[in-house]
Amino acid sequence: MRQIITHFTDDDLYKFTMCCAVIRNFPRTQVKYRFTDRDNTVYPAGFADELYRQITLLENVVITEEEIEFMKRKCNYIPGWFYSFLRGFRYDRRNVSVSQDSDGHLDVEFEGCWSDTILLEVKVLAIISELYYMMTGQESLIDYEEFYQRSMNKAARMIGAGCQFSDFGTRRRASFRAQDTCVRAMKECGEAMTSAKGRFVGTSNVYLAMKYDLTPIGTMAHEFVCAIAGMYGPQMANHIAMDMWASTYRGALGTFLYDTYGWRIFSLNFSEDYANMFKGLRVDSGDNYHELDMIVDKYRSLNIDPRTKQVIFSNGLNVDEAIDIQRYAADKCLPSFGIGTHFTNDFPGIRPRNIVIKLLAVKITESWPFYCETCKLSEDHGKYTGNQATVRRFLEALHLPE
Repeated sequence: MRQIITHFTDDDLYKFTMCCAVIRNFPRTQVKYRFTDRDNTVYPAGFADELYRQITLLENVVITEEEIEFMKRKCNYIPGWFYSFLRGFRYDRRNVSVSQDSDGHLDVEFEGCWSDTILLEVKVLAIISELYYMMTGQESLIDYEEFYQRSMNKAARMIGAGCQFSDFGTRRRASFRAQDTCVRAMKECGEAMTSAKGRFVGTSNVYLAMKYDLTPIGTMAHEFVCAIAGMYGPQMANHIAMDMWASTYRGALGTFLYDTYGWRIFSLNFSEDYANMFKGLRVDSGDNYHELDMIVDKYRSLNIDPRTKQVIFSNGLNVDEAIDIQRYAADKCLPSFGIGTHFTNDFPGIRPRNIVIKLLAVKITESWPFYCETCKLSEDHGKYTGNQATVRRFLEALHLPE
């Protein structure tokens, strides 16, 4: 079976930017992650073996000088030493365990130094998604010419509605070719609609950004805040994360993902200095309209005009939802959109994988004899990730109801 991931930068930008921040701030920290299939999918016989083979093949995928030069040109906020790290980076199958039970359910776990394991998540999710369609024969249902036209139509509608938007679809794409087709279509649509107010801004996928000379888009994920919460507690995790992020990137990459433990605790940590320092916030859970209203009220309470601040919406959106939010938000902030699965895995007869890999536990150095468990709460009450005892402990610490 062909190798699925063949380019080192076939990955989301936020994994690289977080990796850089991790090395700078937590060079010895150890972590554990676990894969979750929210649909409890039964995978084909032999899936785990082929998945592990694909992960093993990653050991031969190394960064090229072309990729480094592109990142230096487009991502000038990344310090030069990080590229020396990437030149020497090698994936290691020993950081991953893969198994499949008698019913076909998949179990994938990761453990190792945080800087060594952080670049596995997106690639492994993309492999699982594409491999599933390959092994079930569903890849034959994909009509890429028709998909190109639908992608063009999606882009045209969003550009025409004045939306600034990006592709965030690496993790759950139907295939590399699907994401490639989507990005190509949206770039070409944008080039044909230069007089419209909207714009296709770029893609989270660094390799495809290089291929089509686009801007790679991304900052951070919940993982960064979750790890800090495991080490230091959830009450001040956002504060510590903002402080470390700001000191690492010195004002660049100033969009903060605030919802790891809900709006209430973040708002208490979001003081005037951080509100001025960060150029905006990303909405990734909860009701988009309610979240925006709380953001607007918070900025106003700090005597900051919310219309000068960017708010990125990335909460499982489709085109219709994004256009509706654009209409509501246009005079309240600088809205933009990151859309994933709806862009890269939208095919008749194919159901997108509902899969995630989440951080479970962390220890600040390898010398500690125990891990500290962590979890993610978000603004979607009841859709928390982590074991129930840890979730209850964090909810109690934050004075939140179960």
